[in-house]
Amino acid sequence: MDKFVIQGGTPLVGFIPTSGAKNSALPVLAAALLTADEVVLRRIPRVRDIRTMVRLLVDIGSDINVNGETVTLKTPKIVSPEAPYELVKTMRASSLVLGPLVARAGRARVSLPGGCGIGARPINYHLSGLERLGAVITQDHGYIEAAAPNGLRGAHIVFDRITVTGTEDILMAATLARGETVIENAAREPEVVDLANLLVKMGAKLEGAGTSTIRVQGVTELHGADHEIIADRIEAGTFVIAGLMTGGALNITGCIPEHLGALTAKLTQAGARISQPDSTTLRVEPSGTLRAIDMSTEEYPGFATDLQAQYMAIMTQANGISIVTETIFENRFMHAQELQRMGANIRLDGRKAIIAGKSQLSGAGVIASDLRASASLVLAALVARGETVIDRVYHIDRGYERIEAKLSAVGAQIQRVE
Repeated sequence: MDKFVIQGGTPLVGFIPTSGAKNSALPVLAAALLTADEVVLRRIPRVRDIRTMVRLLVDIGSDINVNGETVTLKTPKIVSPEAPYELVKTMRASSLVLGPLVARAGRARVSLPGGCGIGARPINYHLSGLERLGAVITQDHGYIEAAAPNGLRGAHIVFDRITVTGTEDILMAATLARGETVIENAAREPEVVDLANLLVKMGAKLEGAGTSTIRVQGVTELHGADHEIIADRIEAGTFVIAGLMTGGALNITGCIPEHLGALTAKLTQAGARISQPDSTTLRVEPSGTLRAIDMSTEEYPGFATDLQAQYMAIMTQANGISIVTETIFENRFMHAQELQRMGANIRLDGRKAIIAGKSQLSGAGVIASDLRASASLVLAALVARGETVIDRVYHIDRGYERIEAKLSAVGAQIQRVE
């Protein structure tokens, strides 16, 4: 099991590139199941979750060629409309194949995703939406089975709670449903818009992606397309925080600054100097002492829950008391205990974390508990005195492409060891 060994105290200076968004890549890969034609997807990050999704799609019947960041898929026939537990137990986004499989093949059998370190991610929104579209849902032996032998039909679907993967799943299913589907209280995340843009290229008729109401006019079939996915706003945000924490002058290239508005607004309030040299670059420079600023996670365009752990790390280096409130997941503070091992002054109170800074962090042996928690530990290690050893970095490999190589290139003393 790989580990990261990090020597802290080095400012990050230079240019660090942003990869394609993992949270866009997963749904667009699933969307390729909606057509028998060839779909070419570009800027696909080479991370663990993507490799798992590719293996799943091959089992389902896709012919796939991976050439660097370009993935070419063709699924002439759905051979096995199933996502088995043994393959998808490490990747909860496997539920994204439910909608495309039911829409194209008339049935799907997908393993329930099981437990998750950061809290429940129920797929009841996916299931109730598919039922509204006419699918018959049953559950047996840990699997969800959905059947629509006569095809799906358009419906009016109102989500009780905003759900990103639920919106994506129902959006994909609706493209091949008969008649009109209206999705209300839809997620507005950039990744949903990116998926919608691909579906339109494939021949789908829809409008409203990026708003709370999406309308879809079903078509009888979709065709192939060529699509480049958007930049990963969570990776870019992680690097923005890394540059600020270490006091370097770091340029994050290939990103979409407007997708990071909630983060950069908070960091600017805290005293950061963040500029935009061009339309795809953010520059972070030191600007005196950081101030503690409260933050609450929200659905987009609010502050992303996937950046909460990283924000907590930087608040340990800000003067004063800050309160971080997690509203999306009920158990997303497991990194707090590991940060405390490094010297952070953090107190948990339900869904609130109270951070007293500035803390002098020191290197320690810590364990990554989930994808974003592991990123917060890397950030803390970059400013800690001495050596930090982070165990279970397979978590960070799920969503960050060669993070140790990218950070090393801008001055970080980080090594991956077996």
